[in-house]
Amino acid sequence: MSVLQGLRVLDLSRVLAGPYCTALLADLGADVVKVEPPGGDDARHLGPFREGESVYFAQLNRGKRSIALDLKNPDDHALLLRLAERADVVVENFRPGVAQRLGIDHPTLAALNPRLVYASISGFGQSGPMREHPAYDLIVQAMSGLMAGTGTCDGPPTRVGESVGDLLAGLFASWAVNAALFDRERSGRGRYIDVAMLDSLVSLQVTGMSLLTATGQLPGRVGNRHPVSTPFDTYRTADGLVALAVASDAVFARFAGLVGRPDLPHDPRFCDDSARSRHVEQVREITESWSSRITTAQALKLAQEAGVPAGPIWELTDAVRSEQIQRRGLVGAFDHPVLGRTPFLRQPAHFGPASADPAGSAPDEPAATASSPALNEHADDVVEQWLSGDRG
Repeated sequence: MSVLQGLRVLDLSRVLAGPYCTALLADLGADVVKVEPPGGDDARHLGPFREGESVYFAQLNRGKRSIALDLKNPDDHALLLRLAERADVVVENFRPGVAQRLGIDHPTLAALNPRLVYASISGFGQSGPMREHPAYDLIVQAMSGLMAGTGTCDGPPTRVGESVGDLLAGLFASWAVNAALFDRERSGRGRYIDVAMLDSLVSLQVTGMSLLTATGQLPGRVGNRHPVSTPFDTYRTADGLVALAVASDAVFARFAGLVGRPDLPHDPRFCDDSARSRHVEQVREITESWSSRITTAQALKLAQEAGVPAGPIWELTDAVRSEQIQRRGLVGAFDHPVLGRTPFLRQPAHFGPASADPAGSAPDEPAATASSPALNEHADDVVEQWLSGDRG
């Protein structure tokens, strides 16, 4: 995919949040140069491993080029400044204050390159009393309110089963970088971007915030069900579980027909979403009196025929192997010199043809993705191409 072809990104980040941001940019065709310390990004030493190589690092750093620089060495530091002069974007996720101590902070680089878009990703942001505190995904999930609202009502607060604090900060940073690049087209000047993991997780909780504003109360932990819509949960079948999502009165009327109870919409206990949510256990009993007598496959077929949103409970293995995800092209692959053919998860946006293209032209298909780089693999090429003015 080539929508960012010609964009030069200097990636000073490591491990997850920053590398995820720049991987998304690389997926769109940007030339991402990963600047690593002489010992390499810490993620090179994080599992899982195959043949002694980190699969985690390889998937996060696909399509990038590597140059190793010791930023405490005057010559290497000077080279980084020269590269920054030619960059469009810099992404870093040092703890606040570290970039300044290294002499690669935004004011320093923007003085050399006023068109530079500079993104800083950190746990708590560049301001506030916790700005210098170390952060990991578990910590920001715990502090954001997300963990307190995740899990069953009789269980403890539960971490979401992926490092969403890091990943969402990286996602928001990539979105902000592109917004700043658009602004640069009008102003001719770059921007500084400050993205915090904690902010990113707090900002997602729109349902909780709406409840807090309207009622002064939070839903607490409600398991798989939705705090304001019912039935909206997972329900027992004869051989497992089925997820059902009924979020309007019109769909509830179809649901009532599905479970053989066309009278339900006329019952004051179930006449609207608020009433149904006050009688959630009665709704569950009605739902499972239907679903528990049939298999998950049968429940899905009947729900689809009735126009009631439903889905199976898939593991990641099921999802990535499904015809739907395969048809969408979400799973890409690259050839790694050690790992061999290595799958990875692409960025999920699909770009159609440009509006000025002739009718019938094909959408922009994902380009072949290069492997993750060996440490310092591209030092000579990057110096030659970036500093010679060749954007090829």
